Amino acid sequence: MHPKDSISDGQPEPPAEAAELADAGEHPETAAEPAVAPKRRPRGRTTLIIAAAVVLGIAGGIATGYAVQADRAPTPLAALSQPGLAYPAKALPADKAPDPLPASQDRRVRTDGDLRKLIVPRPKGWQEDKGLTALSPDGWLGVENYAMNFENEDYMYGDLLDQGLRRVAGASWKKGEYRAADVYLVQFSSGAAAAAHAEDQRSYMPGKRAAGNEGTAIKGSAEGRYYLFPAERKAGYLPFYQARAIFSRGDVMVDIHVYDSAPISKKDIRTLAERQLERL
Repeated sequence: MHPKDSISDGQPEPPAEAAELADAGEHPETAAEPAVAPKRRPRGRTTLIIAAAVVLGIAGGIATGYAVQADRAPTPLAALSQPGLAYPAKALPADKAPDPLPASQDRRVRTDGDLRKLIVPRPKGWQEDKGLTALSPDGWLGVENYAMNFENEDYMYGDLLDQGLRRVAGASWKKGEYRAADVYLVQFSSGAAAAAHAEDQRSYMPGKRAAGNEGTAIKGSAEGRYYLFPAERKAGYLPFYQARAIFSRGDVMVDIHVYDSAPISKKDIRTLAERQLERL
Protein backbone atom coordinates (compact mmCIF):
# COMPACT_ATOMS: atom_id res chain seq x y z
CA MET A 1 0.00 0.00 0.00
CA HIS A 2 1.26 3.40 -0.84
CA PRO A 3 1.91 5.60 2.12
CA LYS A 4 -0.42 8.25 0.83
CA ASP A 5 -3.17 5.73 0.90
CA SER A 6 -2.65 5.09 4.62
CA ILE A 7 -5.09 6.43 7.10
CA SER A 8 -3.96 9.66 8.85
CA ASP A 9 -3.63 9.59 12.68
CA GLY A 10 -4.49 13.30 12.93
CA GLN A 11 -0.91 14.48 13.62
CA PRO A 12 0.79 16.81 11.20
CA GLU A 13 3.19 15.13 9.00
CA PRO A 14 6.80 16.03 9.63
CA PRO A 15 8.66 17.88 6.99
CA ALA A 16 10.43 15.82 4.48
CA GLU A 17 13.83 16.72 5.81
CA ALA A 18 12.85 15.88 9.35
CA ALA A 19 11.31 12.68 8.22
CA GLU A 20 14.40 11.71 6.35
CA LEU A 21 16.59 12.49 9.30
CA ALA A 22 14.30 10.50 11.57
CA ASP A 23 14.45 7.55 9.25
CA ALA A 24 18.22 7.79 9.29
CA GLY A 25 18.22 7.68 13.12
CA GLU A 26 19.45 11.25 13.49
CA HIS A 27 17.78 14.08 15.49
CA PRO A 28 17.87 17.67 14.50
CA GLU A 29 19.91 19.92 16.79
CA THR A 30 17.94 22.79 18.21
CA ALA A 31 19.85 26.04 18.74
CA ALA A 32 20.04 26.94 22.52
CA GLU A 33 18.76 30.43 23.28
CA PRO A 34 21.05 32.45 25.65
CA ALA A 35 19.68 32.70 29.25
CA VAL A 36 18.81 36.21 30.37
CA ALA A 37 20.39 37.01 33.85
CA PRO A 38 18.05 38.79 36.33
CA LYS A 39 18.92 42.40 37.13
CA ARG A 40 20.29 43.11 40.66
CA ARG A 41 19.40 46.12 42.77
CA PRO A 42 22.45 48.29 43.41
CA ARG A 43 24.03 47.44 46.78
CA GLY A 44 23.70 49.99 49.58
CA ARG A 45 20.79 51.87 48.20
CA THR A 46 18.29 50.24 50.58
CA THR A 47 20.56 50.91 53.56
CA LEU A 48 20.90 54.56 52.61
CA ILE A 49 17.16 54.93 52.25
CA ILE A 50 16.55 53.39 55.69
CA ALA A 51 19.27 55.51 57.34
CA ALA A 52 17.86 58.67 55.81
CA ALA A 53 14.41 57.78 57.07
CA VAL A 54 15.74 57.20 60.58
CA VAL A 55 17.58 60.54 60.62
CA LEU A 56 14.52 62.36 59.38
CA GLY A 57 12.41 60.60 61.98
CA ILE A 58 14.75 61.56 64.83
CA ALA A 59 15.00 65.17 63.65
CA GLY A 60 11.26 65.38 63.32
CA GLY A 61 10.75 63.87 66.77
CA ILE A 62 13.16 66.33 68.39
CA ALA A 63 11.54 69.29 66.68
CA THR A 64 8.10 68.11 67.73
CA GLY A 65 9.29 67.56 71.31
CA TYR A 66 10.70 71.08 71.55
CA ALA A 67 7.51 72.51 70.14
CA VAL A 68 5.38 70.62 72.63
CA GLN A 69 7.63 71.53 75.57
CA ALA A 70 7.68 75.20 74.58
CA ASP A 71 3.89 75.35 74.74
CA ARG A 72 3.78 73.84 78.25
CA ALA A 73 3.76 75.93 81.39
CA PRO A 74 6.99 75.69 83.48
CA THR A 75 6.88 73.19 86.32
CA PRO A 76 7.23 75.00 89.66
CA LEU A 77 10.18 73.99 91.87
CA ALA A 78 9.68 72.44 95.27
CA ALA A 79 9.74 74.75 98.25
CA LEU A 80 13.18 75.20 99.82
CA SER A 81 11.83 75.13 103.36
CA GLN A 82 10.17 71.84 104.21
CA PRO A 83 9.05 71.62 107.83
CA GLY A 84 8.80 67.85 107.56
CA LEU A 85 12.58 67.59 107.39
CA ALA A 86 13.17 69.28 110.74
CA TYR A 87 14.61 67.10 113.52
CA PRO A 88 13.42 66.56 116.11
CA ALA A 89 9.81 67.01 115.06
CA LYS A 90 9.01 68.65 118.38
CA ALA A 91 11.24 70.65 120.65
CA LEU A 92 12.19 68.99 123.91
CA PRO A 93 10.55 70.30 127.07
CA ALA A 94 12.58 72.86 128.93
CA ASP A 95 13.19 70.49 131.84
CA LYS A 96 14.58 67.79 129.50
CA ALA A 97 16.74 69.95 127.22
CA PRO A 98 20.47 69.54 127.94
CA ASP A 99 22.28 72.45 129.49
CA PRO A 100 24.70 74.29 127.20
CA LEU A 101 28.36 73.52 127.70
CA PRO A 102 30.24 75.95 129.90
CA ALA A 103 32.75 78.16 128.14
CA SER A 104 35.58 76.16 129.69
CA GLN A 105 34.38 73.04 127.81
CA ASP A 106 32.98 74.58 124.64
CA ARG A 107 36.04 74.79 122.41
CA ARG A 108 34.23 76.87 119.81
CA VAL A 109 33.34 79.53 122.35
CA ARG A 110 37.02 79.76 123.32
CA THR A 111 38.35 80.00 119.78
CA ASP A 112 35.70 82.49 118.65
CA GLY A 113 37.03 84.97 121.18
CA ASP A 114 40.39 86.73 121.09
CA LEU A 115 42.58 84.09 119.47
CA ARG A 116 45.73 85.85 120.63
CA LYS A 117 44.88 85.06 124.25
CA LEU A 118 45.05 81.34 123.45
CA ILE A 119 48.72 81.50 122.47
CA VAL A 120 50.87 79.68 125.01
CA PRO A 121 52.55 82.06 127.49
CA ARG A 122 56.11 83.05 126.69
CA PRO A 123 58.53 80.55 128.25
CA LYS A 124 60.64 81.69 131.16
CA GLY A 125 63.89 83.30 130.10
CA TRP A 126 62.56 84.24 126.65
CA GLN A 127 61.85 87.77 125.37
CA GLU A 128 59.46 89.11 122.79
CA ASP A 129 61.01 89.23 119.34
CA LYS A 130 60.27 92.44 117.51
CA GLY A 131 60.78 90.68 114.19
CA LEU A 132 57.22 89.39 114.12
CA THR A 133 55.64 92.48 115.63
CA ALA A 134 57.20 94.52 112.81
CA LEU A 135 54.89 92.64 110.45
CA SER A 136 51.98 92.51 112.87
CA PRO A 137 52.16 95.04 115.69
CA ASP A 138 48.92 93.82 117.27
CA GLY A 139 49.68 90.09 117.08
CA TRP A 140 47.40 89.42 114.07
CA LEU A 141 48.88 88.26 110.80
CA GLY A 142 47.41 88.73 107.36
CA VAL A 143 47.29 85.79 104.98
CA GLU A 144 50.21 87.22 103.03
CA ASN A 145 52.33 87.50 106.17
CA TYR A 146 51.75 83.91 107.21
CA ALA A 147 52.30 82.69 103.64
CA MET A 148 55.78 84.27 103.71
CA ASN A 149 56.90 81.38 105.92
CA PHE A 150 56.64 78.94 102.98
CA GLU A 151 58.89 78.44 99.99
CA ASN A 152 56.06 78.76 97.47
CA GLU A 153 54.49 81.86 98.92
CA ASP A 154 52.06 82.52 96.06
CA TYR A 155 50.70 78.99 96.06
CA MET A 156 50.24 78.94 99.85
CA TYR A 157 48.43 82.28 99.76
CA GLY A 158 45.82 80.97 97.31
CA ASP A 159 45.58 77.58 99.00
CA LEU A 160 44.84 79.10 102.41
CA LEU A 161 42.05 81.21 100.97
CA ASP A 162 40.60 78.20 99.15
CA GLN A 163 40.54 76.21 102.39
CA GLY A 164 38.56 78.90 104.21
CA LEU A 165 41.17 80.64 106.34
CA ARG A 166 39.55 82.98 108.88
CA ARG A 167 42.47 84.57 110.75
CA VAL A 168 45.98 83.99 112.07
CA ALA A 169 47.34 85.01 115.47
CA GLY A 170 51.05 84.82 116.15
CA ALA A 171 53.79 85.42 118.68
CA SER A 172 57.57 85.49 118.31
CA TRP A 173 60.19 85.15 121.04
CA LYS A 174 63.95 85.01 121.31
CA LYS A 175 66.45 83.71 123.84
CA GLY A 176 70.05 84.71 123.73
CA GLU A 177 71.61 85.80 120.47
CA TYR A 178 70.50 83.07 118.06
CA ARG A 179 67.61 81.09 119.52
CA ALA A 180 64.13 82.13 118.35
CA ALA A 181 60.62 80.70 118.30
CA ASP A 182 57.44 81.47 116.35
CA VAL A 183 53.96 80.26 117.33
CA TYR A 184 51.05 80.56 114.90
CA LEU A 185 47.39 79.78 115.55
CA VAL A 186 45.80 79.41 112.12
CA GLN A 187 42.00 79.38 112.33
CA PHE A 188 39.77 78.07 109.56
CA SER A 189 36.03 78.04 108.95
CA SER A 190 35.82 74.36 109.94
CA GLY A 191 37.69 71.74 111.89
CA ALA A 192 38.04 69.64 108.74
CA ALA A 193 39.91 72.46 106.97
CA ALA A 194 42.25 72.94 109.95
CA ALA A 195 43.00 69.21 110.08
CA ALA A 196 43.57 69.13 106.30
CA HIS A 197 46.06 72.01 106.44
CA ALA A 198 47.93 70.34 109.29
CA GLU A 199 48.07 67.06 107.37
CA ASP A 200 49.32 68.85 104.24
CA GLN A 201 52.21 70.32 106.21
CA ARG A 202 53.05 67.02 107.90
CA SER A 203 53.13 65.29 104.53
CA TYR A 204 56.18 67.43 103.55
CA MET A 205 58.20 66.54 106.62
CA PRO A 206 59.51 63.09 105.61
CA GLY A 207 60.72 64.56 102.33
CA LYS A 208 64.13 65.66 101.22
CA ARG A 209 64.44 68.57 103.65
CA ALA A 210 63.67 66.38 106.67
CA ALA A 211 65.85 63.52 105.41
CA GLY A 212 63.22 60.85 106.01
CA ASN A 213 62.28 62.23 109.42
CA GLU A 214 58.89 60.79 110.40
CA GLY A 215 58.68 62.95 113.53
CA THR A 216 57.46 62.08 117.01
CA ALA A 217 53.84 62.00 118.19
CA ILE A 218 52.66 64.80 120.48
CA LYS A 219 51.09 63.40 123.63
CA GLY A 220 47.37 64.17 123.81
CA SER A 221 47.06 64.90 120.08
CA ALA A 222 45.51 62.43 117.65
CA GLU A 223 47.73 63.25 114.65
CA GLY A 224 50.11 65.95 115.87
CA ARG A 225 53.86 65.47 115.54
CA TYR A 226 57.06 67.40 116.16
CA TYR A 227 60.23 67.23 114.05
CA LEU A 228 63.94 67.95 114.41
CA PHE A 229 65.65 68.83 111.14
CA PRO A 230 69.30 68.20 110.29
CA ALA A 231 71.52 71.26 110.39
CA GLU A 232 71.84 73.42 107.29
CA ARG A 233 75.46 74.41 106.75
CA LYS A 234 76.87 77.05 104.45
CA ALA A 235 80.45 78.26 104.22
CA GLY A 236 81.00 81.45 106.21
CA TYR A 237 77.83 81.02 108.30
CA LEU A 238 76.94 79.37 111.57
CA PRO A 239 74.99 76.10 111.31
CA PHE A 240 71.23 76.54 111.21
CA TYR A 241 69.05 74.15 113.25
CA GLN A 242 65.28 74.03 113.16
CA ALA A 243 62.47 72.16 114.95
CA ARG A 244 58.78 72.25 114.09
CA ALA A 245 55.51 71.06 115.67
CA ILE A 246 52.26 70.68 113.73
CA PHE A 247 48.82 69.72 115.03
CA SER A 248 45.18 70.84 114.97
CA ARG A 249 42.57 71.24 117.65
CA GLY A 250 39.04 72.00 116.55
CA ASP A 251 39.12 74.69 113.86
CA VAL A 252 42.64 75.86 114.80
CA MET A 253 45.83 74.55 113.23
CA VAL A 254 48.96 75.12 115.34
CA ASP A 255 52.32 75.73 113.68
CA ILE A 256 55.37 76.12 115.96
CA HIS A 257 58.95 76.77 114.83
CA VAL A 258 62.15 76.89 116.90
CA TYR A 259 65.46 78.07 115.40
CA ASP A 260 69.01 78.08 116.76
CA SER A 261 72.67 77.92 115.74
CA ALA A 262 73.11 75.05 118.24
CA PRO A 263 71.29 71.70 118.30
CA ILE A 264 67.70 71.86 119.61
CA SER A 265 66.64 69.19 122.06
CA LYS A 266 63.45 67.18 121.68
CA LYS A 267 62.37 68.38 125.11
CA ASP A 268 62.34 72.03 124.02
CA ILE A 269 60.00 71.57 121.05
CA ARG A 270 57.91 68.87 122.74
CA THR A 271 57.27 70.94 125.87
CA LEU A 272 56.26 73.98 123.85
CA ALA A 273 53.86 71.93 121.70
CA GLU A 274 52.25 70.16 124.68
CA ARG A 275 51.71 73.42 126.55
CA GLN A 276 50.08 74.99 123.49
CA LEU A 277 47.82 71.93 123.06
CA GLU A 278 46.66 72.31 126.68
CA ARG A 279 45.75 75.95 126.05
CA LEU A 280 43.34 74.89 123.32
